[in-house]
Amino acid sequence: MPSDAVRSVLRLICLAAGLTALLGLQQGALAVCADDSPPWRSVISKFAQEHFKNPAWGYSHSQRDYQLARELAAADHVALDDDVLYAAASLHDMAAFEPLEKSGVDHADQAAAIVDTVLKNTGFPMKKMEAVRGAIRTHMFDRNPVGPEALYLHDADALDWLGAIGVARVLGLVDAHGGNPTAPEVIPQLESNLAKVPPRVLSPSGKKRVPERVEQLQTFLRQLRQETDNLRLL
Repeated sequence: MPSDAVRSVLRLICLAAGLTALLGLQQGALAVCADDSPPWRSVISKFAQEHFKNPAWGYSHSQRDYQLARELAAADHVALDDDVLYAAASLHDMAAFEPLEKSGVDHADQAAAIVDTVLKNTGFPMKKMEAVRGAIRTHMFDRNPVGPEALYLHDADALDWLGAIGVARVLGLVDAHGGNPTAPEVIPQLESNLAKVPPRVLSPSGKKRVPERVEQLQTFLRQLRQETDNLRLL
């Protein structure tokens, strides 16, 4: 699989090829620009889209974690194994869904234990499986990641509980038909996230993102209480 550096060079080549083709100076100039993503990623992406449907920890959450982890690592000038990160980010919450969940077992531990059953026979380089397991096992903010992929997935996942997206995720869990959880019942989760998550963001670039997201969440909660008679009219 091409490295990030190679991909960057290929993108520059593609840009030049595209301009050349537009100018009509060279036929077939775009041939070099074929998608270089390994086929297993499409398999995993399709699997995640079809099976992980939840407003708080579904497919879109996994994609945000992947993108943010890459951004944070790049800001810290840390190289990541993108195979490990993509697989772990895509599948880290898989055991929060039936039939993959296991009663009495934390979803992170269960996902780490069974992730190989999803990745095998997809073309994923299985020699990297233990790194994937480690990143999945420690993705929650209250756990201690070891290794760069685990660290940046951990911090991306933590930051996704804060800010505007943290509000959207938690409120998305409210039962629209009046069942549980109700809106007042999920607000304590936001307040808990505000208290517990920020100290557990560990990377330098992740720490820099915390104040803005904390302020966004604090502002929302303050305004919500003001506009609902301290949640009594929510």
